[in-house]
Amino acid sequence: MKRLILASESPRRKELLSKLGLPFEVMHSDYEEDMNALPDPRQLAKFLSLNKAKSVAQKVKGDAIIIAADTFVVHNNTFLGKPHTPENAKVMLQSLQGQTHSVITGLAIIDTATNKIVNEISETKVTMRAISDDEIDWYVTTGEPLDKAGAYAIQGGAAIFVEKIDGDYFTVMGLPLCLLSKKLKEFN
Repeated sequence: MKRLILASESPRRKELLSKLGLPFEVMHSDYEEDMNALPDPRQLAKFLSLNKAKSVAQKVKGDAIIIAADTFVVHNNTFLGKPHTPENAKVMLQSLQGQTHSVITGLAIIDTATNKIVNEISETKVTMRAISDDEIDWYVTTGEPLDKAGAYAIQGGAAIFVEKIDGDYFTVMGLPLCLLSKKLKEFN
């Protein structure tokens, strides 16, 4: 069996990939994301995930299947990546509260032996309930939203803000397992 390599050190993605029951390794991608590389969010998600996978594929010796993903939130035609600061997190959460937004995850799979590439997206619509400023302040003080696209983790404290989702829950978490498992079959 070929080596399976996850091109991400994200604890969430590691946890999700382990649900498939396949042995895998983790390797850091050196690719520097450029959120302004393409204006279309779906194309950008594909572009970023593919470049992460290519970065790792260049470092791998021997046959391997590389998996990479990139997730971000799009609301009112604005990309919402990781806020990094409490102030940015508050602004993002205020813009999302009481609204529906898209979570887009680009998925790339590369076979280093054959150079076969699969590069697709999974998109899920998420509706948040109205959230008070006090609730936003509480959530931001947990630190959880600072390194999450759109300033929230659906599987974490923000679960109480999510009113409804339309699409794959795991896309919102950062690795669309249904799409991934279907596409991995193409690589045997």
